[in-house]
Amino acid sequence: MNLMSSTTTTAADSNNDVGQRRLRILLGIGTTLLVLVLAIYAGLRQGLLLAIGLGFGITLEGLRFGFAGPWRQAILQRNTHGLQAQLLAIGLTALPSLFLLEIAAGELIGATAPVGVAMIFGAFVFGAAMQVVLGCGSGTLVNAGSGNLMGLWALPFFIAGSFLGTLHLPEWHALGQLPPIALSDWLGTSGAILLTLAILTGLGWWFRQWMPVTERTLPRRLWIAALCLAGLAVLNLLVAGQPWGVVYGLGLWGAKLAHWSGMELAGFAFWSGAGNAERLTQSLMLDITSVTDFGLLLGAGIAARWKGPLAAQVSLPTRLWIVGALAALLMGYASRLAYGCNVGAFFSGISTGSLHGWVWFIAAFAGSLLGVRLRNHLLEEKR
Repeated sequence: MNLMSSTTTTAADSNNDVGQRRLRILLGIGTTLLVLVLAIYAGLRQGLLLAIGLGFGITLEGLRFGFAGPWRQAILQRNTHGLQAQLLAIGLTALPSLFLLEIAAGELIGATAPVGVAMIFGAFVFGAAMQVVLGCGSGTLVNAGSGNLMGLWALPFFIAGSFLGTLHLPEWHALGQLPPIALSDWLGTSGAILLTLAILTGLGWWFRQWMPVTERTLPRRLWIAALCLAGLAVLNLLVAGQPWGVVYGLGLWGAKLAHWSGMELAGFAFWSGAGNAERLTQSLMLDITSVTDFGLLLGAGIAARWKGPLAAQVSLPTRLWIVGALAALLMGYASRLAYGCNVGAFFSGISTGSLHGWVWFIAAFAGSLLGVRLRNHLLEEKR
């Protein structure tokens, strides 16, 4: 009986392995064809951007690299490995990016945005909301792409919130803001690089001290993820002409849906601008951020299926659905006020020398301190 059972199990495992290999081959062929079709339909640049987006999704999901989760671990467990890896990835991106922005001034632009009341408030609210829903902008896309129930539920609310934020921007901007400030304008390119790397190094060292001496070595997985993200981010800058972003694409998806449903957007300042008005009438496949967002979503799904069958998920309590929806809506709205999320404001802002990136980080981390406790209170989680 034991022999028969063992033989049956071995045969089943073998069949599963064969099936998984076939699935991986199909995923590889299908993804390649998708990139080629988009390159033919929308141009080589859009095909390359889809490939870059796929790389982002595969890296984030495949190597378990995130933004919201590591902040939560740092706050609750004093485990700062993920946060250190984020700072490492930003530093690796900043070094070539700031030089490229100087060399190709006028052709490449940085993620420079104003610091103001709305930006600081938006970053704080975003930091709190992303801890409630356990995912930032890119994290929501990754979670949805990998089949996570909360990610799938949160994504449409994030899209709606990001779109709603665009409708109220003039009122928020009227509260006051400074002009966009780039460190390179103050210090020159070399000075901006030195200051950025010095602050990142100092922060990395400080966060490293939070952990016991025996646990401070950064896992190899995070080193690889940081290198991959930095390489992809620099490629995105070169191909797109602008840094990696997430939020604009999601807001555009919401605006497209509103436009198709008959809502007149010409009366809103954000969508009456020439560039934004044009994108409302164009295919989403021609929008830079949308294409990389689609790629990120698909790449996360590919990485999840590459590992094996998706794990069964338990049903979520009603309170979690309600809280998750409200938090995702608020997160999308706040991200628009804050000129981006952990990617567009934090990662790309700092790596291209924008002062607002640092201010965003401080405000969003302060918000996360509130958010992790708010989630524990609302959902009665134990640490």
